[in-house]
Amino acid sequence: QLWNLRTARERRASQAMLARWLVLVALARSARGYAGLQGVRVARVGRPGATVDLGEELRAAATSQPALCILGTYAADFNCVEYAQRVAHYLPKLRERNVGRVLFVVNGKPEAATALAELVNLPADVELFADPGGVAGRAFGVSRGWRPDDAELSSYVKLFAMLFGLGAWATLPAVIGGYLGNPFVPQPWIESALAQGQRAGRWPNTALVLDEATGAVVENKFAALPLVGGWPRRPLELATLRLQNMLDISIRNWQALRPEDGHLRVLTQLGGCVVLGADGVPLYEHRDPGICAVCNFESLLSQLERKSARKL
Repeated sequence: QLWNLRTARERRASQAMLARWLVLVALARSARGYAGLQGVRVARVGRPGATVDLGEELRAAATSQPALCILGTYAADFNCVEYAQRVAHYLPKLRERNVGRVLFVVNGKPEAATALAELVNLPADVELFADPGGVAGRAFGVSRGWRPDDAELSSYVKLFAMLFGLGAWATLPAVIGGYLGNPFVPQPWIESALAQGQRAGRWPNTALVLDEATGAVVENKFAALPLVGGWPRRPLELATLRLQNMLDISIRNWQALRPEDGHLRVLTQLGGCVVLGADGVPLYEHRDPGICAVCNFESLLSQLERKSARKL
């Protein structure tokens, strides 16, 4: 019995030590992520020649209310396009959660960031920054992808390998999930992005029925699917949007959105985001674990709501 008591105490002590270690690791990672942006200069899109210290800009943005900073990928990338589409949809909800300024960093030249914003109809109050070499993302601690230091291997070959999960473990689950759907977690941004794509003439263009006068969604044909039409995220819905994005955003506009020849290593670099609180402490952080595995803004909003409730 004494032995069992001692074993139980040792087990509790080990669990407590592990919990403290995990907390310290999380705090160190958060501090490194935000602190790493200090001193990283990026170009402010729309103001030729103007650069800012991203860390200082984010801190200033969060002086009176939380600010969101997205560390995007190159402009033609699935992840960057989806970040832009999600922000376009969720911006009103972010405002409801008291998020003020939204900073969006694109790993490309300013013209690429502007082209992407125009293609997805990104709201004008989302502030764009250009970082051709992806320095800010690496300083934040995003994944650099598969074999990032192998200078002999083509970045395009590395990117192709990442589509199968190498150096980006969540890629295949994220892609397959786009076909299977999800009966639990709603993703209303998908319908918004599909509608914006159809209004812009992108294909596939038959998923939704739009009002001819207003462009509003009259019918979502995925809702008519038997058994699964009532799911919050229906099967094939997200896969259809990604096909639309690939064909009529990424491929059709490749020359305008592609990374610069001198910075092709950003082809394999993933993205992330951080919401910085008014006290300078991150309220939410995310680093993409794969291609198509970007931040779930429903989780982001829930986290902000929980942290806001704790302060009341």
